[in-house]
Amino acid sequence: MGGSLRTLCLSPQPSSRPRDALWRATSCGQPRGGRRRAARSRGLRVDKRIESEESGDEEGKKQAACLVTDLSQQSLRDEQNGENSTGEAETPVDMETISLDPEAEDVDLNHFRIGKIEGFEVLKKVKTLCLRQNLVKRIENLEQLQTLRELDLYDNQIRKIENLEALAELEILDISFNVLRQIEGLDRLTQLKKLFLVNNKISKIENLSNLQQLQMLELGSNRIRAIENIDTLTNLDSLFLGKNKITKLQNLDALANLSVLSIQSNRLTKIEGLQSLVNLRELYLSHNGIEVIEGLENNNKLTMLDIASNRIKKIENISHLTELQEFWMNDNLIESWSDLDELKGAKNLETVYLERNPLQKDPQYRRKIMLALPSVRQIDATFVRF
Repeated sequence: MGGSLRTLCLSPQPSSRPRDALWRATSCGQPRGGRRRAARSRGLRVDKRIESEESGDEEGKKQAACLVTDLSQQSLRDEQNGENSTGEAETPVDMETISLDPEAEDVDLNHFRIGKIEGFEVLKKVKTLCLRQNLVKRIENLEQLQTLRELDLYDNQIRKIENLEALAELEILDISFNVLRQIEGLDRLTQLKKLFLVNNKISKIENLSNLQQLQMLELGSNRIRAIENIDTLTNLDSLFLGKNKITKLQNLDALANLSVLSIQSNRLTKIEGLQSLVNLRELYLSHNGIEVIEGLENNNKLTMLDIASNRIKKIENISHLTELQEFWMNDNLIESWSDLDELKGAKNLETVYLERNPLQKDPQYRRKIMLALPSVRQIDATFVRF
């Protein structure tokens, strides 16, 4: 290999394990998370952009129940329980058959049927280790990897976060799509900046107080019922809690630097507790039980507001959000065209979703939106034609 950066990327062993074209197409080093603008559709949503059927409110479940994503997630859970399409358990690969380059900085062993973490002590310079889509049941034998900055264990069969104490320089950790029940074993990872624990069985936010450098926390698709124990995460920029069982927006006052908050598909009935989030730019609250738009008085920097699929009858209390660029309000109960006056101060508003509101029954639906909001370039899923 030439150059100063050495990468080990091996071809996976043959396997009958099905690949999920929707969720598994991404590989190590690719962006993660739930729910980004590119994932926008009326219900086909990642949040991010990736979550279990055991959480979220009843309304959200009904609207998403038939999505291909849910089917994909079910197949993944079946795999994690040791099942495949033939009902036979896969045989883990023998690590002795895999040749590791001691000089490699980036090691990608994605979908290799690795059953046990072992033999990696030869990697003296490794910075990124990707073990996605394997058969790993336990985190172990990583103590010698002192140079490691990113560890990716996405889609394995891990039940406990453990044996990571020696990885003091770790900055990115992904243990999504496993069978974790508790957040633990992270106290020594004080340099961690991004933590992904999507689609596990976690019921409580806890044991994160030492992660004061954390910038992104992704806990979507778990069984969490309350926002708590995050007061020390003052550097947090993005918090994703979509598809859990959260009933109230609370305990967010310490997160003054937060710019992205996603709590889609939960059990919220009120917008509240956001008064200290003065730097918030993106707020995702779709698929809840919210009835009134309120509590956004201090969130003047919002550029994205997603309150789709709730029970809202009136667009109100947002005339001060003059920096809005995207407003997602589809699948609510909006009837009055005069409500659009609330958005006229947002001179850079480009995208509006209002479909499946009573308003849409008007034959002049698109024309009236264009007249009321001349800056808009996209109405629902269709670009405006001039």
